[in-house]
Amino acid sequence: MTPAEQSRAALEICRRAPVVPVLVLDDLAHARPLAEALVAGGLPALEVTLRTPIALEAIRIMSEVPGGIVGAGTLLTPADVRAALAAGAKFGVSPGATDRLLDACEDEGLALLPGAATASEVMALLERGYTVQKFFPAEASGGAPALKAIGAPLPQVSFCPTGGIGLNNARDYLSLSNTVCVGGSWVAPKAMMQAGDWEGITALAREAAALNG
Repeated sequence: MTPAEQSRAALEICRRAPVVPVLVLDDLAHARPLAEALVAGGLPALEVTLRTPIALEAIRIMSEVPGGIVGAGTLLTPADVRAALAAGAKFGVSPGATDRLLDACEDEGLALLPGAATASEVMALLERGYTVQKFFPAEASGGAPALKAIGAPLPQVSFCPTGGIGLNNARDYLSLSNTVCVGGSWVAPKAMMQAGDWEGITALAREAAALNG
């Protein structure tokens, strides 16, 4: 899969909803009901971060939920890419980008949202063919004003900003012409998952799905 093909696939996924939930799971029992709740609320693209020991198994379980498109976040190495694909991930997300990681995603055919935080990083990825990228860490890197400023000389790149984004500031990003969607964890609060409040999570997802610029 070429970077151009990866970007087209990533753009299609990002356009499904204004928010991609960024999920950290500690309990496998939460995987299926969480995916069902988020999809029911109108958020089909789900990013499961590889930050916990059960993440890959959670991806396998969540991939079976009708209507969901499950991806793997926090991809750092070629081994992560292969493991994510084996678990059923349909796309990948990385906090940054290295040649080894990009090579692995291209070789394995995994659609990728590579991370960038500076104009030079964005340009390097664009030079390679990535026209859809993750802006991370969004708030720490200057927030929506920084992303707007990057977009002025680089209008051909679209972004999914992630990091410090919640209901209170999501629209600041979504109103930008170079933002396709945002990534955020606020739609799946840990307390709600532990309490099994799947209806509450569906309500949060529905609220997020209704966001626009």
